[in-house]
Amino acid sequence: MPLWLQGVFELGQAAVISALLVIVPVAAVWLSGGFAGRDALDSARLAAQGWLVMHGVPIQFNLPDGATGVLSAVPLGLALIPFLLAWRAGRRLARASYTDQLWQAMLGALGIYALCGLGAAYLSDDGQASASLVAGALIPLIAAGLGAVTGAYREAGAWSRLIGVDLASWIARTSQHSRWTGSYMWSVVRAGLLGITATLGFSALLLAVTLGLHWASVVAIYERLDAGMVGGSVLTLAQLGFLPNLVVWAASWSSGAGFALGTGSSISPLATSAGPLPAVPILGAIPAGALEYGFAALAIPVVAGLLAGWWFFREGENHFDEWLEIKVDARWFTASLSTVCLGLQVGIVSGIAAGLLAWVSRASLGIGRLVDLGPDPLWTALWVAAEVAVGVVIGYAAGPLLEREPRR
Repeated sequence: MPLWLQGVFELGQAAVISALLVIVPVAAVWLSGGFAGRDALDSARLAAQGWLVMHGVPIQFNLPDGATGVLSAVPLGLALIPFLLAWRAGRRLARASYTDQLWQAMLGALGIYALCGLGAAYLSDDGQASASLVAGALIPLIAAGLGAVTGAYREAGAWSRLIGVDLASWIARTSQHSRWTGSYMWSVVRAGLLGITATLGFSALLLAVTLGLHWASVVAIYERLDAGMVGGSVLTLAQLGFLPNLVVWAASWSSGAGFALGTGSSISPLATSAGPLPAVPILGAIPAGALEYGFAALAIPVVAGLLAGWWFFREGENHFDEWLEIKVDARWFTASLSTVCLGLQVGIVSGIAAGLLAWVSRASLGIGRLVDLGPDPLWTALWVAAEVAVGVVIGYAAGPLLEREPRR
């Protein structure tokens, strides 16, 4: 089988499976009478809109008063499904390709996925809601392309087996100073990613505790909706799809930047100021009013930075500190300067990652106040960068104490 045709088969299969994950719940609600006045074609259009939303494609809709709105949201939990399916496809394509031939398989794979997105965008137009054909063809390629490339690299183990470029040999031909600089900066990037990963992990734990404490409010909203077994199941699956978004919002909340649930609202560790919220059960876990110990959540990014600084100390790649020690005799000055510079650099990496996640996790329902949902990317990046940087300085400075061998 030609590589381009195998790419068509592999990622086309991923598109069909991800579509079935939307079609089955929509069909179940339609068969149970949940869509009053909708026929099978209307339900198919709704499923196409759901598949596009899964991939982050904006949906334009017309309001009864003649105004227009845009539903813009990226359910990170649902977007993970096509990513993982494409990851599996990328591994299989890499296994079938020789060096320098992967592009043929990728060309066929991404081409069929773009055609599926184009078809879904064309089908989604029901007169009241529609999606741009260009956005429908291109935006789904982000999740599918990242998954396919990541899976192919995971299978090959090196870029030289994929595209014929041996990065290790290129680095070996550079000077020793260049290699030291590269290893230092690569360790800084990994420490920054560790900082944001730890922040998200602690924030996920905080979100779980909050849901447990306010579970009665969540159940009360379910009871008021009275959506039935099928409707309640679909609603729960939709909330699970947005659960990673809520983890990012919790990370922004713990940093002090907070997030918004409508224009003019503010949800922060010190106080909650929000107007009427949509009847979504998981929103019942949002604490109301002033929080007596809410400021304690600000320690989460600092602790994450402490772990990143400790990890960097254990990595032993602080070549900037070694260079300063050679140039300047005052050890107290070089150690302080290199540690502060390390904290700033790691904090910037964590802040950029936090800002990108905050931007991706934002949503807009395109109706009234609900056009502003989620954290502000700039403020989230600044707060996370500052707090992680403080933690890195503390963690790296305390590294010698934490690594001291016990006396025998």
